[in-house]
Amino acid sequence: MELTLTISALIIGFIIVLFAIPPILRVAHAKHLFDPIEERKIHKGIIPPLGGVAIFIGFTVSSILATDGLNFDSLKYIIVGVILMFFIGLKDDLVDISARKKLAIQIIAAIILITLGNIRLTNLHGILGIYEIGIITSFTLSLFLMVVIINAFNLIDGIDGLASGLSMMAATVFGVWFFISGNYQYSIISFALVGSLASYFLYNVFGNKNKLFMGDSGSLIVGLVISIFVIKFNEFNIAKTTEYAIGGAPAVSFAIIIVPLIDTIRVMSIRIRQRKSPFSADNNHIHHRLLTLFPNHLKVTIIIISANVVIVAIALYLNHILLNNNIQAIIIFLTGILFSLIPSILIKVRDSRNVKSSHVIKQVS
Repeated sequence: MELTLTISALIIGFIIVLFAIPPILRVAHAKHLFDPIEERKIHKGIIPPLGGVAIFIGFTVSSILATDGLNFDSLKYIIVGVILMFFIGLKDDLVDISARKKLAIQIIAAIILITLGNIRLTNLHGILGIYEIGIITSFTLSLFLMVVIINAFNLIDGIDGLASGLSMMAATVFGVWFFISGNYQYSIISFALVGSLASYFLYNVFGNKNKLFMGDSGSLIVGLVISIFVIKFNEFNIAKTTEYAIGGAPAVSFAIIIVPLIDTIRVMSIRIRQRKSPFSADNNHIHHRLLTLFPNHLKVTIIIISANVVIVAIALYLNHILLNNNIQAIIIFLTGILFSLIPSILIKVRDSRNVKSSHVIKQVS
């Protein structure tokens, strides 16, 4: 029955979004609801940023329907958090709002999930020698983690298919583990998210005239839900004696979402070094760098997702050989940093070669 419900969540989410997007596009075009064209943005056409509307409908409906009959008390608080993210994101998509207001709603949603939904970290699995943590530390760390992940997925949404592709990969990995470990409720909502994002991905990447963007309404929802998966994955792995237990849960969960996290750390570090606001917009993201090497959105998206999958495989191998949790986390972090530097290194090598080639041409002429 659990397998049927999980597959149903995937299919229901996919179908709802598939049929919801066309009328959303018609309304967007009729009311001229388009993403504004700016110099720093990659797209040049008028494209509606309302994919989050379809994702919201697909995820919430499929999650509620597929978990019907199961004991899932936290679901109502998850839906409340998703609703808050959806409306603040939609408002930002249609009329710009301040970063402070967005952050305030993110904090409120996180507090609801932590206090009422009991979705919080209670154990650090030996990271820095720490295991069980107190209620204040638990609350503070869980709040910080949720807000960071929400904003990381919001920031990574820069080219076609990237945010949805990375989110589908993450939700699939978490969903498979939730299923085989017997945590079926979270497996169901994982695949509800995968199904909803899969339909959106088709329109976003291959839509042509039916193209639309996820918008903040979509990326904030995705970030919130993925942050929930990260926390529950770590909580379900506290008991190392259970079947399919992941000893290095912190390192593995970090690896699963490493691209958005490392990219956020990287771009904010660059902005601070340049004495700019860490929340200011620029073109320093990993996908921007890769686009200068491979001017194709789908190709760059595939490269980045493939790199993320490789890092997840490394994390699972390190976990398999029972490496110390702290060492696992350090290796995964350094691997993520190394991968993030490769595009910039390749650009410098290319530019250096171009300079040498032009110099040689000048000498010959």
